[in-house]
Amino acid sequence: MRTSSRAAAIGLEGLSGRSFGPFTVEASTDRVAAFVAATGEDPRRWSRSAPPFFANVALFAAAPAFLEDLTVKPFTRSLIHSEQHFAWSRSLRVGEIVAVSGTVSSVRVRGPLNLVTFDVVATGDSGLWLSGSSIFLLAAEAAGSSDDRLEPPVGERPPFGGDPAPAEFPGPGEPLPHYRCGASRADLVRYAGACGDWNPIHWDHDSARAAGLSGTIVHGLLMAAWMANSVCRLVPGEDPLREARVRFRNPLRPAVAAVVTGEVATDDGHSPVIDLTLESGGDRLATGRIRVTP
Repeated sequence: MRTSSRAAAIGLEGLSGRSFGPFTVEASTDRVAAFVAATGEDPRRWSRSAPPFFANVALFAAAPAFLEDLTVKPFTRSLIHSEQHFAWSRSLRVGEIVAVSGTVSSVRVRGPLNLVTFDVVATGDSGLWLSGSSIFLLAAEAAGSSDDRLEPPVGERPPFGGDPAPAEFPGPGEPLPHYRCGASRADLVRYAGACGDWNPIHWDHDSARAAGLSGTIVHGLLMAAWMANSVCRLVPGEDPLREARVRFRNPLRPAVAAVVTGEVATDDGHSPVIDLTLESGGDRLATGRIRVTP
């Protein structure tokens, strides 16, 4: 029997204010190295600290408990991660252990869709490391259906890497060097293992089709990590980012080439703000704004 949108609304609205965790995350040498490899970061840089978007690991220490909750599970037939915000208070040392807690801060209903805001905080012995907020769109039924497309060969991957970096950080109105990216199907499994996001739409064709997709798609937070990489490589130090907000607009298929472009929006002399776009074939896949550490 199909569950009505009204029943979905009642069930999910009851979760507002509910917390999950805390869960323990260790930024071990092996786990940081696996995440760096899965996201295309420079392993030589991240030997003493984790890259900022190791935040993805913290989020998916807590998010599965919410998404697998018996109240939520019936409404994950269509599950879209539409927006992500992270804010960093400091760097995360390799070997440090943080406690991660998640809270459903709001539930809004728009027809058959339920917009759920899920907040997360991660704190260690040195205090707050990370806070974040995710917006998930949940529905009991798949949202339409796309044409069925064959999956590419498991190891097929487009060119990856950035254009040469300028000698100085770009000023207001100036562009960032292009950062080319993309993932093979094998890359998506490696990333899932590194961060803990095992949603089957990223590795299983039948699950992706059941969700209304044409086939498997790249994790939204992996695309966000590529966007962060395009900025981090231009900023020295172990704590390069202060804040990031990314909106996911369209999916990216494995083996399809994408590129991150950006422009410095403002710079008060202490904390540049960069507007970023991830696109493929003229389609905007994600847009974001990142604030660099002063």
